[in-house]
Amino acid sequence: MHIDLYVALAGLVVGFTVGLTGMGGGALMTPILVLLFKVQPLAAVSSDLVAAMVMKPVGGGVHMRRGTVNWELVRWLCAGSIPGAFSGVLVLNHLGNGQQVQDRLKIVLGAALLVASASIVAKSFLQGRQSRADRKQLEKGDGPAPSRSFALKKIPTVVIGAAGGLVVGMTSVGSGSLIIVALLLLYPMLTSRQLVGTDLVQAIPLVASAALGHILFGDFKLDLTASVLLGSIPGVYFGAKLSARAPDGVIRPALVFVLLASGLKLLNLGTAQLGIVLLAFVLVGLPVWGAIDAAGRPQRHWVEAGLSRRLWVGVQAAGALFGVGFGMAVAYFVSARPKLGAVSAPPPRLEVPAPV
Repeated sequence: MHIDLYVALAGLVVGFTVGLTGMGGGALMTPILVLLFKVQPLAAVSSDLVAAMVMKPVGGGVHMRRGTVNWELVRWLCAGSIPGAFSGVLVLNHLGNGQQVQDRLKIVLGAALLVASASIVAKSFLQGRQSRADRKQLEKGDGPAPSRSFALKKIPTVVIGAAGGLVVGMTSVGSGSLIIVALLLLYPMLTSRQLVGTDLVQAIPLVASAALGHILFGDFKLDLTASVLLGSIPGVYFGAKLSARAPDGVIRPALVFVLLASGLKLLNLGTAQLGIVLLAFVLVGLPVWGAIDAAGRPQRHWVEAGLSRRLWVGVQAAGALFGVGFGMAVAYFVSARPKLGAVSAPPPRLEVPAPV
């Protein structure tokens, strides 16, 4: 068996990113294999899914032990995702033969990456809105907002599982990005930990079903999978160890940029056109994101941090209009946003000694 050390190094970087951010590895590893290592798309998807089948139980096991898994939701998601994932492989087999199916799979994979990049933005917005609502409730002095009781929506849950499974089976993308965004919209009463834990656990049988389909009908290559696992296993471990100190405000925009670039390249966008689109995204998208994030933060936090909300929102918004807000956006995410995060963090609880 031949181990490709360069693929293992790529797996190390992707695994580290997955451990650091919690996003699915398929959205990064598969396009890297296709675009950088010139692996045929079907082989890249097949090998990446089999590697993910080995990695998924690691994160899922942590949440099982912590009790942050909604098992009722997992069961109904799996009712749609397991057959959906296997069906995704069968759909691939009907796209054509030889180079024809490889070309068509590149288009499908590129579209999936564009959706995944949009899902990261949506996830950030939804989670930020929920956390701001919780902070406002605490600032009123009424204690935490009363939690809404969980009510399972069986049919929409099965549909989410089936649609997500179909995409994962065809592209290896979606188990860690697309499905969790749909769950955020459908079940806003669940905490972030419950959403992540539930998504990770339901992804275990989902990815296993997709991997089995690719072993039987895809283009699974043991050497390629072993090379990916050699790097990704330690990468995930070290990334998870550092996740508490991850500069989330910088990492997420960078991931959106990488996924957007990979998706457009897989869609056969020319180099010049790709450069123009990415330049526009950087000059306009990042300051818009920064202005929205800054505008949503309470005025009290700005005062405590010694910063001006009007200045940071206005400069980024105006800069985005004229294509010159990139520098201020970087300064906001690197400098101002961490300061705001520090003052918005809840104070540590004091341990009161028990009376003797």
